[in-house]
Amino acid sequence: MNTRIAVPTAEPGGMEANIDAHFGHCAMYTLVDVVDGQVKDVQTVPSCPHEQGGCMAPVNYLADNKVKALISGGMGMRPLMGFNQVGIEVYHGSGAPTVNQAIQAFLLNSLPVFTVDQTCGGGQ
Repeated sequence: MNTRIAVPTAEPGGMEANIDAHFGHCAMYTLVDVVDGQVKDVQTVPSCPHEQGGCMAPVNYLADNKVKALISGGMGMRPLMGFNQVGIEVYHGSGAPTVNQAIQAFLLNSLPVFTVDQTCGGGQ
């Protein structure tokens, strides 16, 4: 498995950072490159504002950063549909408190795919 995973996080980001529960309001994203089932690289990028592009701004921003999977605790229906349209698979973080724990759960295939039933009203 070779992929880039984004996790919405609190500052300063990185593998031991706390996960921000809602992707659209996070301070930053921790980007984790996985190659052959192992973490190979970790980067952080700032979050982007919603003003220009609305809910699709963070979707397009992560797509531009070559993200293929997102682990999130919450999001609205519009961004979930946007992620699906740009080919980013969204997984529910299932309460993992840190990026490291979420990535380990992802590598063990124990995170459920995020569904419309789990979306919130957005803008919260």
